[in-house]
Amino acid sequence: MPDFLDILAQDTMKSIESGYYECDSEIESKFSLKKNITECEKNPIISEIKFSSPSGFIIKKELNAIDIASSMIRGGAIGISIVTEPKHFNGSLEDFKILRKNISIPILMKDFIINKVQIEAAFKSGANAILLIQALFDRNYCNHSIDKMIEYAHSFNLEILLETHTEEEFKKAINADADLVGINNRDLRNFTVELNRTWRILKEYHGNDHVIVAESGIKSPNDVIYLREAGARAFLIGTSIMSSTNVEKKVRELVEA
Repeated sequence: MPDFLDILAQDTMKSIESGYYECDSEIESKFSLKKNITECEKNPIISEIKFSSPSGFIIKKELNAIDIASSMIRGGAIGISIVTEPKHFNGSLEDFKILRKNISIPILMKDFIINKVQIEAAFKSGANAILLIQALFDRNYCNHSIDKMIEYAHSFNLEILLETHTEEEFKKAINADADLVGINNRDLRNFTVELNRTWRILKEYHGNDHVIVAESGIKSPNDVIYLREAGARAFLIGTSIMSSTNVEKKVRELVEA
């Protein structure tokens, strides 16, 4: 029986077939997410804009995404992640393009990328980085190897955040040519969250020179400190920021933890 990650991949295939990821225009952008992380003197926060998710998070779409992004930047975010998957996360490539034209820091296109046409869409929409998920390649949802997809993305000067959830996936990811390696504390099969997953994986890999990004379940400054001590170099945070009554203040608290 397929789990939710399978459902996401299958629905992404339908979106690709429908032409959702086809882009005619091109927006040029040359920011580097990795550079912003490595040069940050505080906690590098990648603040995520999303309006809903299957885990139960919902926020009114009427809120102005540009205002939200501006608040995140004022709070000290070094990058913005924007979810573009349309069916389950209410994402929009058009919203992505509008934000790209109005903010001047790196943007990560967060989607379930299994096809080169999605990489081309990211480039044309002005993304600086994209998310690839190791598990989707392990399940053979992509016709190309992860190395070929990374190489193709790099040909467009797109940086790669390669997401993992298990130690086995992490071992593979650190041997790939990804710019950043993510550890998702949320299991995409059923959306359960274990914040100590990052600790369990990184305790075997202290001293590695990869830029590790902790993802999901991060709610407080103490969570940031906990994951930083585990070895994470950056923090991708969505729900706790988006649901905050004061986005700027929330981001600043996390940045300065």
